[in-house]
Amino acid sequence: MWRWISGLMLLWSGYGAAVCPVWSQAKADKEVTALSAQIKGWDDSYWKQGVSEVSDEVYDQLSARLTQWRRCFGQDSSGNGLPVLVGNIKHPIAHTGVSKVASKDALRQWMQARRNLWVQPKVDGVAVTLIYRNGTLAQAISRGDGIKGEDWTAQVRSMPAVPTHLKGMLGNSVLQGELFLLRDNHIQQQMGGMNARAKVAGAMMRQTDRSLLSQLGVFIWAWPDGPKTMAQRLAALSAAGFDLTARFTLPVHSVDEVAKQRGQWLTSPLPFVTDGIVVRSEDEPSGERWLPGEGSWVVAWKYTPVSQVAEVRDIQFAVGRTGKISVVAALEPVRLDDKRVQRVSLGSVGRWQRLDIAPGDQVMVSLAGQGIPRLDKVVWRGPDRQKPQPPVSQFHSLTCFYASPECLEQFIARLSWLSSKQGLDINGLGESGWRALHQAHRFEHIFSWLQLSQEQLAATPGFSATRGLALWHRFNLVREQPFIRWITAMGIPMTKAALSASGAESWQAMRKRNSADWQTLPGTGEEKARQIINWLQDPQIDALSAWLAEQHINGF
Repeated sequence: MWRWISGLMLLWSGYGAAVCPVWSQAKADKEVTALSAQIKGWDDSYWKQGVSEVSDEVYDQLSARLTQWRRCFGQDSSGNGLPVLVGNIKHPIAHTGVSKVASKDALRQWMQARRNLWVQPKVDGVAVTLIYRNGTLAQAISRGDGIKGEDWTAQVRSMPAVPTHLKGMLGNSVLQGELFLLRDNHIQQQMGGMNARAKVAGAMMRQTDRSLLSQLGVFIWAWPDGPKTMAQRLAALSAAGFDLTARFTLPVHSVDEVAKQRGQWLTSPLPFVTDGIVVRSEDEPSGERWLPGEGSWVVAWKYTPVSQVAEVRDIQFAVGRTGKISVVAALEPVRLDDKRVQRVSLGSVGRWQRLDIAPGDQVMVSLAGQGIPRLDKVVWRGPDRQKPQPPVSQFHSLTCFYASPECLEQFIARLSWLSSKQGLDINGLGESGWRALHQAHRFEHIFSWLQLSQEQLAATPGFSATRGLALWHRFNLVREQPFIRWITAMGIPMTKAALSASGAESWQAMRKRNSADWQTLPGTGEEKARQIINWLQDPQIDALSAWLAEQHINGF
């Protein structure tokens, strides 16, 4: 049941606003049937065998996507992936579930109408009811549909973390909480969810191997009809052995306090996996009034997903500066952190073919270092897969220094590299700027921009007079760059370390070196030396060096 609820909530927070696919009814029926069958297969494995074949986040997001597709094409979405609920044990007090807010502002609005508020981590596990009678654990019930669940008494009694005997007020009580996988210094931001929720559910439903039960803990988040104040509840729970609740239930008075604590729990070592925080008021109605979906005194604010499932809309090919073809997947836009991601690199043609990705497939993407989108894995392949044929490359490391229609992509790639920090470091000029300049002024070769005047730059479509003047100054400053930066921008096949060790100060001195001379440099063997000599002797390179000499560039 937790999977159905979480998937439904995700739909409203993310995919609910997604644009419907542009499909014929026949294609829609085929896609929906295939994804529905996949989710049903996962459900059967999960509910009947206690085995999770896919991570929680993938399951949640694909379930939400299936619901979205069904709504788009007028199909019944009420039974989306929902397995048959076999629980027949009635909860003495219903589980309300937790509604969710999507932002700090939404939480602020919710808090304004409530008082006596407390914040807790949203522990990622499976919900349970614990029933104590006359000081003994009498029954444990899975959440199920919130009204009825399965009998988990035998499993819970096998958990060292759950007291089997209690005294005082708790001797006759109903507690609601989360069974979770015990962790040692789990840092959520670094380690993620680890599929902990599915591992706990599998341990509870598996009838044989119960070794994992000793690795489970319990976090009590509700004591219906318990003491009036939260402080009284926490003191009694802590004395009874439920000490985590007291440690991780803190009073809050403002949304800023909640946001600060949310950030701390995201980045601090904790004994459990979390997926957000929960804010609750200690002012609760009597337990007889609790109903699924009606817990108005409690709300969750989940963490931003570190990865998202996105649909591949197109496969595109690009020629890089060395002539190699790279592959990019154009995606249905998704939001990761504060970035809108709609493209992800798949690397070389060979890697793309090994990954076996086609338009219509669902892939998991996240952000790598410096916020660069990264493909994590393919999570589902559609039934109607048509992969485009990659182009046959006629380009290599010694082509397209001069412009021509067939050379456009490699030529622009060379210009983009030339202006990067690794090249001449022309700040503020990337691929789109180079395309605009080339379209307006029709460069002959990769250094033709050196002859553009201030007036020409200011008159370039898409360039303001201010930007044109600033770029003209940058182009003039570039003329003073050292010789090594210029040959790096030209694409000489040498590492930075080798170039520095070479002590190269002029074109003429470099042309005089033979293979043995080059092989004395770090990381330069016979094959690399041959590549360097071929590059230096190439007619296009030789012509460019002569042109740079006419422009009085250092070292030429």
